[in-house]
Parts: sequence; C-alpha cells; structure tokens
Amino acid sequence: MKARALLSRVGSPETLRGILIQLIAILMAFAVGAVVLLVTGYNPIDAYAAMLRGAFGDVFRVGQTLTQATPIIFTALAFLFSFKSGLFNIGAEGQFLAGAFASALVGISFQNLPAPLHVLLALVAGAVAGGLWGLIPAVLKTRFGAHEVITTMMLSYVALYLTSYMVNYPFKAPGWVSQTVMIAESARLPRLLQGAQLSASIFIALALVALTRFILNRTILGYEIRATGLNPSAAENAGIDVKRGMILALVVSGAIAGLGGSGEIMGVHRRFIDGFSPGYGWDGLAVALVGGLSPVGALLAAILFGALRSGGMIMTRATGVPLDIVFLLQALVILFVAAPALIRAILKKGGLRW
Repeated sequence: MKARALLSRVGSPETLRGILIQLIAILMAFAVGAVVLLVTGYNPIDAYAAMLRGAFGDVFRVGQTLTQATPIIFTALAFLFSFKSGLFNIGAEGQFLAGAFASALVGISFQNLPAPLHVLLALVAGAVAGGLWGLIPAVLKTRFGAHEVITTMMLSYVALYLTSYMVNYPFKAPGWVSQTVMIAESARLPRLLQGAQLSASIFIALALVALTRFILNRTILGYEIRATGLNPSAAENAGIDVKRGMILALVVSGAIAGLGGSGEIMGVHRRFIDGFSPGYGWDGLAVALVGGLSPVGALLAAILFGALRSGGMIMTRATGVPLDIVFLLQALVILFVAAPALIRAILKKGGLRW
C-alpha cells in the first residue's frame, strides 16, 4: 500500500513511462555520440569522463554548469508557458535581448539609487521590455490573424539588429568592442561563488520554475490557458476569453524571457555586449521539448545542456575532442527525445513492450 501511494504521488504509470523513455532517449544519444567518437579516432570513455569532470568535478565547475543553464531555464519556461495556450512563441531570443538591453539601460542611467531598489527597477524593466516584445505578436495574432511563428521569429531579428545598433552608436562605450559601459554596482546581482559567474539569477530562475508550475496546474488562469491550448473552440463555448488568454500567455512568456536577459546582464556580463547570447532563445525551445514541456523537466534539461557546454570545453582541452561533438550530442538528444515512437520501436525490437 505504501509503495502504491508513493507511486501515485510521483506520477501516473503513463507519466513514469514517458520519463523513462526520455531517459532512454538521452542514453541512446550518448551511445550514438560514442560511436561517432570511436569512428573519428577518439576514446569515448575518456571523452565522457573529461566532460563529466568538467561539468560536475568540483564546486566551481558545478557553478559554471549552472551559469550556462540559467538563461536557458528562462527561455525554456517562456516557450512552454505560451505553448500551453496553443501558441508557438519561437521569439524568446528577441524577448531575451529586449529585456537584457532594458536592464542595462536602467543599470547605467541611475548611479545613486539604493541597491535593492536599483536591482528591482532593472529586473522590472527587463520583464516589461520582454513582455512588450511578446505583446506585439499577441495583438497581431488576435486582431489580424497573423501567425505567431512568423511574427515572433521576425521580431527576434528586429531585437537583434536594434540592440546591435544601440550598442554600436548611441550607447557604445569607448573602445573598439560593441558594448555599453558597465552598469552601476547597485544594479548588479550578487555572485555566489568566488571566481565563478554564477549569480543570484539562478534563484530567480528556480522561483519561476515553481511559480510557473503552480500557475499552470493550480490556478484558474492556468486552467484557462491549458483549456485554450487543448481546444480553443470548446474553451470559448465554456465562457473563456480565448483572445485575452492568448495575449496574456504571450506577454507572460515574453516577460519570463526578458527576465532571463536581465539576469545575464546584471549577474554575468555587467554590461550589454553585442552578440553576447549564443542563441539562448533557440536553446530554450529545444530544452522545453526535451523536458517534456513541464517546468521541472525544463529545469533538468537545461542543467543537462549546461553540463554539455561547460563540460565540453574541459573535454576539448583535456582530450583534444572537437567542441563540435557537444553540438552533435545536443542535436542527438533533441532528435531522440522528439521521436518517442522511434524509442518505442527500438525497445519493441529488443523484446520490450511499451
């Protein structure tokens, strides 16, 4: 009875089966990666051991892994929040950049504010900028029927080139690097480890994981968002304002991504640097899918991707394996996780029924 009660608390058999399939998919991705390493003349055991040490070998390296994972947590949450309402927000990159630049602007514009107030203003500015960047495609969707995939993607390029212009001309710091001046110390998020870039932004990300899970599963708003995503017509017949829900979902989604940009500027770079994002918005989309479109799953998948990045750099230095192997592993993880039917077919061939 106790075991059955524990199982029911952890999740339904179907949920546990899905989690197990995702774990198997990740293991298969690493197995294929090992074959690629062997074929190209590298020892996969040495390579993976070096990667593991590089990602989790000591407190500093764990901190670097979490540093890499933190912005992806935000953008993954941004994607899955809008996805629950039936919308594909693939513009988290632009919302991330808009929030980052807004926070940098607040950080360099005020010099004599108390630290808690300055930090709060910068975070709010990032969330508002990201939310406004999500509001534009939301209005275009609900008023004119423009597809959010196109509008959010195009707005990402608008944000990219607009912020690039800003740091190359009006707000460029002296020197040859395209960047702003440093934000005031009162606008900086504290760092958590000596010599590492891990900042208090990780706590904001963890709080958002819990808050997103609570909103989606425990509130009327979350119910309306999920109902809209499952069947907009049925939701509208039940009295739910579908258009309002879509607008709200994209605005909240953009605000989450904007907060992620704020965290990078205020905690890691301490200024806006042109091209500082290697594509966190696009990574967030993949991480949300790998995480099964659940907030906790997205958190774990982001840590996996952070470990691949931070551990991959150590692996390259220690074994000479090209860093491209890390990107190959990321692609394989996404491929296998996105194809559960393939995993089931492979397991069935092995004599297992799923």
